[in-house]
Formats: sequence, structure tokens, C-alpha cells
Amino acid sequence: MVQIMREIGASGVSASAVGLGTWAIGGWMWGGTDEAESIAAIHASLEAGVTLIDTAPAYGLGRAEEIVGKALEGRREQAVIATKCGLVWHTDKGRHFFDQDGKPVHRYLGRDGIFHEIDESLKQLKTDYIDLYITHWQDPTTPVEETMDALKDLKKAGKIRAIGASNLDAGDLKTYIAAGGLDAIQERFSMIDRGIEAELLPLTTANGISILSYSSLALGLLSGTIGPDRVFSGDDQRKDNPRFSVANRQKVARFADAIRPIAEAHGATIAQVVIAWTLAQPGVTFALCGARNPAQAKDNARAGTIGLSREETSTIDTAIASWLAVMDG
Repeated sequence: MVQIMREIGASGVSASAVGLGTWAIGGWMWGGTDEAESIAAIHASLEAGVTLIDTAPAYGLGRAEEIVGKALEGRREQAVIATKCGLVWHTDKGRHFFDQDGKPVHRYLGRDGIFHEIDESLKQLKTDYIDLYITHWQDPTTPVEETMDALKDLKKAGKIRAIGASNLDAGDLKTYIAAGGLDAIQERFSMIDRGIEAELLPLTTANGISILSYSSLALGLLSGTIGPDRVFSGDDQRKDNPRFSVANRQKVARFADAIRPIAEAHGATIAQVVIAWTLAQPGVTFALCGARNPAQAKDNARAGTIGLSREETSTIDTAIASWLAVMDG
């Protein structure tokens, strides 16, 4: 499978346009994890030509990074690893964000916190460098200039190759741009989450900054595989999410039917067409897609080989507009 490859900002680092997101692999808010299946999913992604592996310490309090590290033993050169900093539980500096497994997690991007986190991530990932290092959530208690100075020093030291930021507003992004050295942002973006189009996307386009979309399948809602009868249990975040109501899932099924002819023309699934549509949006460089087993990983990877025509994209846009007009939540 020949994947579409794209560069991360001006860093000189290139990766597959489809990336593997590992939030679910960490287990937290996804009903647990199966380590063997998760490692198999990562291997399947690599074998299908997906090089971008996105993770974070906060995904299971290090669990996802540990699994990624195990999966990449002997395969490190095949992967472009993106991980994050700024959600910490080793200190109470910064601002409290949430509790996980009884531990208070703070948003903190001070120099000392970043230097502590990079060493922990390198150890858990079993590597001596990170390809793309991203501030996970913004810390209102630390100046962006201090954060960027720390990240630039890590880059000079060879511990990271590119710098990113996530979960920003336009003011945050402008401050990062003024500090210089930002290669990418990672933001929620999908057919039903398009908030970045108003302010963030024009700024990234004008400044040569890449966009990594997360929740490209809207937590699986757009996968075409979650029917009205699916029951969510345990700590699965979709259990009480109004978007996943039975009524909404019935509406998603009708949307899937509307774009099915395009999927069939490409020998593709609904999910693959949704991901391909995401990558066809101006300014969106990478689409991160979660997978918890090899079948899901291979399915996502196939999307990175599909090129939609303008006519097909227009047909999908019309179907989206009709569907969103009746969508709840």
C-alpha cells in the first residue's frame, strides 16, 4: 500500500498523511485495553505504510506510551513518533485539569516540567528522540515564550525534531507564531467538528504550519460500524454523549447510505471515505485515527491511498449539510 506522505511544517520531517492515534490504546475512557491486540494494531499500521504514531503520557498515565515503546522495539526507524507534554501528575504546579485514577492532573508547561516529561517519555517509548513534541493542553500560568524556549533547547539537544501545540485558540496560536519555531498544531476536526476553519486554519496556512486532525472519525461515530443497537459500558466516554444517541446513530446510518456509492467506486469502506475527505480539506495535513486491533488499523491505513475527485468531495459536502441539518448534539 503506497501511502500519501506529507511534511510536518518546516521541520524536514515527513510522515504518512494517515496517522495512528493511541488514546484508545491507553485504555482510559475507552473501557480498558488489550496490550497484545494494541501492539498488533501498531505493527499492522507500520506494515500498511502508516509511519505517524501519535501518543501522549496522559493516555492511561503512561500506558499508551509504554505499549507504543514495546511495539516499536526493533522497528523505531519505521515510525515517526508524536507525543506530548503539559499534562502532569508529578507536581501540583500549573492549573488543575482533572483527576485520573485518583491522581490530580495539572496543565503545566514550565521549563522544569517539560524537561521532566521528555525524559519520562523517552524512557517509556524506548527511544532517544521524539519526532514531533506537542504541548497537549495550554497552561495559562506559564508564558508561551518560556515553553517555546524549553522546546527549542530540546530540539538543539537532539531530543526532539519538530515542535507542535494542541488545543489552542487563535490568541494562543498567534503567540506561538510570534515566538517562532512552531511546526504543527493538533486539533479536533471532522465532518461534525469544524471549528478550526474560522480562525486557526487561516493562520496555519499563512504561516506554513501543519494541522493534525484528531477524532477524525468523531470517536467512531463516522466509522459506519456503530449501529443503533450498540451499547457502551464502563468508563467508555461515548456512553452518555448525546451525539451517540440511538436517534443520531440512525441519522448517521442514512448519511452513510448517501455516500456509499462513492465508497463502492473506490472499493472502500465508509470510514475510509470519511478519512479521505478529511485529508482533502485545504490546510489539513494529517488525519489521526484510532485503532485497537489489526483489522481497524488496516482499514484506516487504506484511507491514505484514496484520492477523491472534486465531484466526489462536492457530493459528500452536500450529504454532510443535509445530515447536519437534522443532527442532535
